[in-house]
Amino acid sequence: MCDISFCSGLYQDSEKRTPLHAAAYLGDADIIELLILSGARVNAKDNKWLTPLHRAVASCSEDAVCMLIKHSADVNARDKNWQTPLHVAANNKAIRVAEALVPLLSNVNVSDRGGRTALHHAAFSGHLEMVKLLLSRGANIDAFDKKDRRAIHWAAYMGHMEVVRLLVSSGAEMDCKDKNSYTPLHAAASSGMTTTVQYLLGLGVQINQGNIYGNSALHMASYNGQDVVVNELIEAGASINQVNERGLSALHFSACSRQGALCLELLLGNGANVNIRSKDGKTPLHMAAVHGRFSRSQAVIQNGAEVDCEDKNGNSPLHIAARYGHQLLINTLLTHGANTAKRGVHGMFPLHLAALSGFSDCCRKLLSSDFHIDTPDHFGRTCLHAAAAGGNLECLNLLLNTGADFNRKDRFGRTPLHYACCNSKSQCVFALVGSGAGVNELDERGCSPLHYAAAGTEGKCVEYLLRSDANPGIRDRQGYNPVHYASAYGHTLCLELLMETSGTDILSDSDNHALISPLHLAAYHGHCGVLEVLAAGLLEVDIRTPEGRTPLSLACSRGHQECVSLLLHHGAHTHTKDYTLKRTALHVCVSSCSDERTPLMLAVLSGHTESVYSLLSRGADVEAKDHWGRTALHRGAVSGHEECVEALLQRGASVCVCDRAGRSPLHLAAACGHTGVLGALLQAANALHTHTLLIDNHGYTPLHWACYNGYDGCVELLLEQEVFKKTQGNHFSPLHCAVMNDNEGVAEMLINSLGSAIVNTTDTKGRSPLHAAAFSDHVECVSLLLSHGAQANTSDTHTRTTPLMMAAHNGQTNAVEVLVSSAKADLTLQDTNKNTALHLACSKGHETSALLILEKISDRNFINCTNTSLQTPLHVAARNGLTVVVQELLGKGASVLAVDENGQYHNTVTHSPSNSTSTHTDTQREETAGLRETIHNNQDRGVSL
Repeated sequence: MCDISFCSGLYQDSEKRTPLHAAAYLGDADIIELLILSGARVNAKDNKWLTPLHRAVASCSEDAVCMLIKHSADVNARDKNWQTPLHVAANNKAIRVAEALVPLLSNVNVSDRGGRTALHHAAFSGHLEMVKLLLSRGANIDAFDKKDRRAIHWAAYMGHMEVVRLLVSSGAEMDCKDKNSYTPLHAAASSGMTTTVQYLLGLGVQINQGNIYGNSALHMASYNGQDVVVNELIEAGASINQVNERGLSALHFSACSRQGALCLELLLGNGANVNIRSKDGKTPLHMAAVHGRFSRSQAVIQNGAEVDCEDKNGNSPLHIAARYGHQLLINTLLTHGANTAKRGVHGMFPLHLAALSGFSDCCRKLLSSDFHIDTPDHFGRTCLHAAAAGGNLECLNLLLNTGADFNRKDRFGRTPLHYACCNSKSQCVFALVGSGAGVNELDERGCSPLHYAAAGTEGKCVEYLLRSDANPGIRDRQGYNPVHYASAYGHTLCLELLMETSGTDILSDSDNHALISPLHLAAYHGHCGVLEVLAAGLLEVDIRTPEGRTPLSLACSRGHQECVSLLLHHGAHTHTKDYTLKRTALHVCVSSCSDERTPLMLAVLSGHTESVYSLLSRGADVEAKDHWGRTALHRGAVSGHEECVEALLQRGASVCVCDRAGRSPLHLAAACGHTGVLGALLQAANALHTHTLLIDNHGYTPLHWACYNGYDGCVELLLEQEVFKKTQGNHFSPLHCAVMNDNEGVAEMLINSLGSAIVNTTDTKGRSPLHAAAFSDHVECVSLLLSHGAQANTSDTHTRTTPLMMAAHNGQTNAVEVLVSSAKADLTLQDTNKNTALHLACSKGHETSALLILEKISDRNFINCTNTSLQTPLHVAARNGLTVVVQELLGKGASVLAVDENGQYHNTVTHSPSNSTSTHTDTQREETAGLRETIHNNQDRGVSL
């Protein structure tokens, strides 16, 4: 039997694709129309948010696209990457489809999630005809993505020569930079696009221009092994010895990169400085040593590289090669006379570094007849100390067989055995003890190798030392024996081995000398396993510190519930008082803080789930409030401990209880982005039908807070609730909050869920989300709002400021560019003081914004329009010293004879602003400050509890 839902077009597969998606993918216009007439949703989205129109465009089916458009398919629909059908067409060289789409679009410069326009995609894919089409239909040739990369960057990187040529001929900036200051030349050089590099060089681009790290195109080509490009750049006059911010030249890069061998030969052949040093003192030979490029090390040495040059740490290339275990490179360096007895960092020899890193073959190469094996570094450590710390048995045996002294002590009194035990290198411990190393030697802290082994993770070390007559009763200078160390670090196996060897006497003996017992250490750090071993071997578990603290009180103070239970099981007394505050363990557990926080609140905040359940079972009040009116559930919402929140909800904790700021746990969970906690709270609220107190003292709902902080998971949860689909609370809407902080993903989610009408909602002062996005210069959000029908020319109700005016006044150049170029904002609009956007840009000295606006102005009457102080833009620009703007204004016909209300010409205006301009500036400052204050001054002063 046929599935009715399938036949009706409502069927969805596991990826939420409908039959209409399939028909669109196949490009079958007849089936598309049949499905739509049968009830299929023309704008249905799959789990990637792709609509049938996206699918049809990707298949380059003009008939299918036209059929979908005929039935009102959304030409502005975005997928999860925010790509519209036009983006897809640009990617897939669908010229005819793009021709059908473009006339229906208000803006061909819509950007995807990465900030890339359709022109970016067409340039990246090398679709010349598509680029021509987009440019002819008004595509912004200088539009940039989120990394400030323009279409020419992508075309140059991919080597699409004809596209690059077209973009340049259409006015693209050849030396434009992205956020990291990469130019198109950098892009082409890094990917080895020789023809593009030649073309750009022929146009006269800056060949030695560095990026944000100081790397030139020659650096990029050298690092990526693009030898043909390197040769081209050198012939064009690139500076061979130019260094980047770290002092590295192109020769450094070619010496270390995987494919840089031919580049290195070219650079050396053209006179590159072979001994040039970076800021940390490394030469190209050092760089070759780091990466083991032994053939390149030969090349630089043959060209005059200094073999024993030192970096800032004193390390020679031989030290570096030994550190990284490059045996062949060590051979090369030794063949050319490298000094094996040269000291490097901390006075170590290359042999120290090879032994420490465990490269036995390198150690053999570095051992020579004239080298004294026990020569120490600046800290008195020999190569045997390094080998013991590194843990390579082969290196250790090699040095022992060469005659290294295994009982030699460093400046801290430690032998190689101390180092092996400290690093839990059991094989080295066996070898050293077997060679006769003293197992009871003490360092200057009074620690034996057994102390360090007990603190380590390897029980074999402890076991072997004890079998070799190590004394477990030795105490360090603070009175601690190995049992203390095992207890503090929580190594149960090590502790059991010590106890088996020495019995319980070692516990009672230690307490007479140490200030703190092993039991205290285990309780404080929450090592339950260790605590159980210790408690079983002691008659007295209420042992005290000099202050009178018992292990039980320490475990209580740290929230270690298992430790508390274990100590109580072994007879610990809850009423034993300390000597200073006379507090018992019970006081520690239940005492409230000065800010009225209860133990339950603290347990929830720290995520001690067992303690929470324990306190609740003993009647702890879940509705108790602290000084700020917050309950334990508020703290759970902030800390995000889901199990603690679940425990509180099971005990009936109120979801909608509000603190003194009017914020419920729902507000705080949404503000902190804890999706799991928010879901549990919403579920509890729904079960009790308690969605009543959803607005805090400033009118903000949980949705406002989630949008402001950009937590899309929380926003998605909240939008599933009917109550949040209604306009409520502060008129500075969730969409205002999202675009204010550049949370475009959240903004997109709001628009998709609540409809495009929300893009033109206004706050109490008449400011739309577009005002907020323009104020903060968040271009992606500005573009998103415009693509969904945001009114670019709407004015607020207080000073009649438009989004463009707000952006111009604050010098938000990117927003200004989008508004004047893409949105075609009305430049003639005036605020309450009759200032235009041009006046405002000039009044604050924002030259770039002013020039962007001037580009779009040709009307001389508009150039000479005056504000309430009778000042033209020329007056304001001259007063603020904007020379370029003044020249541009004069070139466009600005009157030099215009007189303001004080009778002053533009060239006699003083540097003191007139009353009217000052009034506007104050008002505008108040407005822009108010826009931030709407959220910033109302951030939760107690969200971080």
